[in-house]
Amino acid sequence: MFTWSRPVTLLLCGLMLLTVSIAVLNTLVPLWLSHDLLPTWQLGMVSSAYYSGNLAGTLIAGWLIKRVGFNRSYYLATSLFALATLVMGMSEGFWTWSLWRFAAGVGCALIWVVVESALLCSGTLRNRGQLLAAYMIVYYLGTVVGQLLVSRVSTELFNVLPWVVAMVVSGMLPLAFVKIMGNSADAEEAPSNLWPMLLRRTSRLGINGCIISGIVLGSLYGLMPVYLSHKGMSDANVGYWMALLVSAGIIGQWPVGRLADRFGRLMVLRVQVFIVILGAVAMLGSAAMAPALFVLGCAGFTLYPLAMSWACETVPHHQLVAMNQALLLSYTVGSLVGPSMTAMLMESYSDKLLFVMIAAVACVYLLMLLRKADHHATPVAHA
Repeated sequence: MFTWSRPVTLLLCGLMLLTVSIAVLNTLVPLWLSHDLLPTWQLGMVSSAYYSGNLAGTLIAGWLIKRVGFNRSYYLATSLFALATLVMGMSEGFWTWSLWRFAAGVGCALIWVVVESALLCSGTLRNRGQLLAAYMIVYYLGTVVGQLLVSRVSTELFNVLPWVVAMVVSGMLPLAFVKIMGNSADAEEAPSNLWPMLLRRTSRLGINGCIISGIVLGSLYGLMPVYLSHKGMSDANVGYWMALLVSAGIIGQWPVGRLADRFGRLMVLRVQVFIVILGAVAMLGSAAMAPALFVLGCAGFTLYPLAMSWACETVPHHQLVAMNQALLLSYTVGSLVGPSMTAMLMESYSDKLLFVMIAAVACVYLLMLLRKADHHATPVAHA
């Protein structure tokens, strides 16, 4: 166990630098490929390759943390991310970019599991929600900064990669000043794999929420830049609109968390998912894109932390790392399926199928929340 102040602050500082780099690449990679006139389905496949890497990284994260510890796992993950980003600039073609985006996805997933697990293990029922909220705010704030950088700096491939790689390497430095320790007793009690977590009945709605959140956010991250580019917007304008989308997610974090504490997670999740549907339907119209995108971002980007906190409150402390792996696995499965399916629909029919897909999966989750909700445990938020 480690204290709140210094280790957590340093961990979040490193996460901030890494998140800026991730956001820049998530926006510019599909734009770079789009400028090379690749078809939309290939853009979706490159995005899916990144999320496939997230899936692979999630599966090995628990084993890696157990073998080498939090610090070394973090160093290995950031090194892999930096290397994959650097080599991508020396490669050409759809398949090689897919390979290196897969490798980058592995590194990013390892980073997330290390940071989230370290924060969850450091917290108690009283402050774990605050730690998770701080984590999500830092993550989304880094994403906004990344999008604003896209709108301000040159977006040429060889102008972007050097400073992005330098930022990733800098993200390794904060952990050089602190050693993150797990609880040895907890490690002995922890399950050997994450599969039992996926089968827990009390966590089912939280796990399903992470899958749906992965589909929604994976599609928005991977295909929203393509949608905006096809509307004739420049790279700078795409960065502004993506920044608006993620900024809405930051603004919604604390209010949604407080409402969940007061009225219960089930009620807030129902309202959130309904608002996601409204935002997606509003985006189908040609007018008022700014408020529609704001509403969609505010509800969509706050779905994952609420579903995650629901599931984490249903397990004892020594199973948090395994549950965190299971939730990130669920999220990455959704992120893998979402962009690939949505890209094929956009290629075959219309770019507006992006929002039809988001509304459809949100409707499915809303039905889950409305049907037999009394059969699922509703965790009590601990203020």
